[in-house]
Amino acid sequence: MTLYIIIGLIILLLLYVLVTYNGLVKSNNLVKEAFSTMDVYLKKRWDLIPNLVEVVKGYAKHEKETIEKITSLRTNAYESMSINKKINVNEQLTQGLSKIMAISENYPDLKASQNFIELSHDLTKIEDEIANSRKYYNGTVRVFNNKTQMFPSNIIASIFGFHSATMFEANTEEKNNVKVDL
Repeated sequence: MTLYIIIGLIILLLLYVLVTYNGLVKSNNLVKEAFSTMDVYLKKRWDLIPNLVEVVKGYAKHEKETIEKITSLRTNAYESMSINKKINVNEQLTQGLSKIMAISENYPDLKASQNFIELSHDLTKIEDEIANSRKYYNGTVRVFNNKTQMFPSNIIASIFGFHSATMFEANTEEKNNVKVDL
């Protein structure tokens, strides 16, 4: 009788490990899928930036520092970046792009430019898509991180090499209003 109880407990333990492992794999795949979806929008924005910068350059010559910062961030090969690098660079790009949009408020000719209007409309649309994708990505990361950090699934996660994923967060500077001094 004791042997059956021990065998039953071992089977239950193995079933728990199997179910927990499969749950971790599923959550990890959801995180990857969520990032891939967001990555499409980040890449669209990445490709839109040179056009926006060129239009703004003609109008805002003395805003050289902001434009150069965005251009230098943009020089990296997007496809070769790690997920964490993409998150970091895109947080910096978000900050720079918000400054460019604020700068445009001080240039009536720029605001009236058809190219700028189209580019800013495209950028606004992409930013909305990125925001929605970030919410979904962060939700899947939260679920996955809970599984990798909460007992007892954290034991299974560490045994099989699952590690917490990085959330996409706004940094302190992004949370403040953009100040433009001319």
